Amino acid sequence: MANSKFDAKSFNPEAFKYMVGRVPNLTLNALKKSRALAGNPDIRAVFTSQNGTGYARLAMRGLLDGDAVNYDGETDITATSTKTFEQGMVVVGRAKAWTEKDFSYDITGGVDFMGNVSAQVAEYKDTLDQKTLLSILKGVFAMPTTDAKNKEFVEKHSTTIYAPMSATTLNSAVNKACGANKQKFSLVFMHSDVATNLENMKLLEFMKQTDGDGIQKDLTLATWNGRTVVVDDDLPAVTGYADAEADTPGALVIKASGASGASEIDLAKATPYFGTRTLAADMYVVPATQYTTFIMGNGAISYEDIGAKVPYEMARDPKTNGGVDTLYMRQRKVFSPYGISYEKKSQTKLSPTDTDLENGQNWTLVHSGESTASQRTYINHKAIPIARIQSLG
Repeated sequence: MANSKFDAKSFNPEAFKYMVGRVPNLTLNALKKSRALAGNPDIRAVFTSQNGTGYARLAMRGLLDGDAVNYDGETDITATSTKTFEQGMVVVGRAKAWTEKDFSYDITGGVDFMGNVSAQVAEYKDTLDQKTLLSILKGVFAMPTTDAKNKEFVEKHSTTIYAPMSATTLNSAVNKACGANKQKFSLVFMHSDVATNLENMKLLEFMKQTDGDGIQKDLTLATWNGRTVVVDDDLPAVTGYADAEADTPGALVIKASGASGASEIDLAKATPYFGTRTLAADMYVVPATQYTTFIMGNGAISYEDIGAKVPYEMARDPKTNGGVDTLYMRQRKVFSPYGISYEKKSQTKLSPTDTDLENGQNWTLVHSGESTASQRTYINHKAIPIARIQSLG
């Protein structure tokens, strides 16, 4: 095979792109299958046009509203008009490189590193996209609550329980977020500890895949009440303390100060606290972890792969370590949550970092754009099929 060697001379970027593209992207495929991820031709048009850009504001059509009048032959019919909203969107650019020694090829007698690397690059990009999406979701729920409508969204679309997830938690959370629209929710992102808890309660069933050798293995994809579940340990997991009684295994008694021994803790150190009491001396807490689970529904995320001029290329260095080849990867993609605008208030580069995406100052509910908040018309938060659950397992 002429292009199977992992070296710059025989590298065919188009063939390699094809090889990478043929490896299933589990996360994106799950998102698309659940319909949480939706293509948007307007996004593709604005970011791939001749002028090109890294940030754009797209018109988002307003919804019909207003109360109907009584049609009685006497009452005048009043008319209202829809407002046009604007939604900010940003292209997320990422790049990476990997180096392979000539010696690796020589010593193994010609193992097909190109095929091996293409599969690993595809899996790496899958993980990269998942990381980008999770950063965006973190940013959305960190929106500044000084804006009343942002505050309403964050509060209504967030459910916090000071216990492990139960069979009814998900249904209650999506109902709180979107009411009658709760049936739109189709995909859940959760930490493996939460997934294990649900699996132990026989609420979760992991999908399986059979590889080319006929070996069956569990995927990081599962189903829960018909909703696709993606398991990812990059989801927020914060260690702190939860309520306990004296006989709770691992319980710590709170001391005002001067705690000593493994069973005591200073009041000032019992933080973050996952509970509703006002902690005081002689109460008990136990170490705990609070996990964040994100839920998305149909059309929750608009997605387009904008592409890069040279997505893959190889460079040859004949000197280092007796000769090495470096594979470079570049990608530019848009992940835009429905009804939520990226405002680019805190971003210094043309492409946002994960930290930029997680910064709530960069996000706001889509609105009609008036400078005074009280004069704005905001999108109805119940139309946004995104929610989160914070639980202790």
